[in-house]
Amino acid sequence: MDKHQPLTESVFYILLAVRKPNHGYGIIQEVKELTKGRISMGAGTLYGAIQTLENKNWIRVYSEETESRKKKEYIITEEGKSAFMAETERLCELLEHAKMINE
Repeated sequence: MDKHQPLTESVFYILLAVRKPNHGYGIIQEVKELTKGRISMGAGTLYGAIQTLENKNWIRVYSEETESRKKKEYIITEEGKSAFMAETERLCELLEHAKMINE
């Protein structure tokens, strides 16, 4: 994927949620909290996106065990950070252009 191609909103928030190690349910909860419930991801959507992001090397498994249960935690990679920052810059540009209309 070209860094300049827009990210989906779900991918944007997943990358934001894995800036620190986080597991699937934690990602779902953080996205829901950040968006005040506007985005409520199902497990299928999340894990499909996680697989795609792992294939792109934008996230990686951080750990697979926590205490007595096995849970995969994910963390953003440098490539993922780069894609996220490119999207952030693109969104800022959009907002700047929108502000020009409102002046």
